[in-house]
Amino acid sequence: MVDAFEEKIGSAVENAITKKLKEGILNLDSFLQSLPKEIPVDDHASLNVTFVDDPVLSNSSIGLDINGLFTARKEVLFPYSLKNLQPSVICPDQSKMLGIALDEAVFNSASVLYYDAEFMQWIVDKVPDQSLLNTAEWRFIIPQLYRKYPNDDMNLNISLSSPPVIRVSQHNIDAMVYADLIIDVLEADKVIPVACISLVIRGSGSVKILGNKLTGSVKLNDFTMSLNWSQIGKLRLGLIQVLFCTTSPKIISPTQISHCKSTN
Repeated sequence: MVDAFEEKIGSAVENAITKKLKEGILNLDSFLQSLPKEIPVDDHASLNVTFVDDPVLSNSSIGLDINGLFTARKEVLFPYSLKNLQPSVICPDQSKMLGIALDEAVFNSASVLYYDAEFMQWIVDKVPDQSLLNTAEWRFIIPQLYRKYPNDDMNLNISLSSPPVIRVSQHNIDAMVYADLIIDVLEADKVIPVACISLVIRGSGSVKILGNKLTGSVKLNDFTMSLNWSQIGKLRLGLIQVLFCTTSPKIISPTQISHCKSTN
């Protein structure tokens, strides 16, 4: 009986499998077409989630490439491209059900976008130890500042001079930040810029997923400063460097500071 109907049974099975595969492919294609092309992040940025190239099949997995770049909500030209890029970090554990590899272009796209949107500017006028923002606290560090503006309040105007540059390695995310720090004196109703210090900051961090939470750590690896211009004479940057390194946890957030230096 089997021998007699072998050809018809085989043909029927092949046709049935082919039909189911076609139906599955059509359903999958319909599902993929229905997925959003971008996901809004905030009022300024969206995440491009369009697929790049065809799925890659192996004996035990399927790989999908997604654009993943941050883009402005209004259409602008963007300097990054995903052509011929390779993931910076690849998950080596084959037991994982889902692995995600991120190219550093994803991070740099967010860096450029928010820099162009002028988000990387801060006015520091409130700190836990408010006396730090008064010229009296600086009378031994910058005597000429205190003599010219005795007991006046201050603020620190920090702005990045270029987008942060981010590099992704197997274990760390490294960032290089170039910024200008302007010291403002608040006198009556006036804001008086008295000095501008250029900063170069190198930091590193790591990111982990614990359950449904994204956690990580940040470390300050290298910090240098140089005087850009001054209305109060030459500054003793070495002392300012020490003051900043010792008080930065009070101003920003706790970080591990391993190396600081200044350039006159």
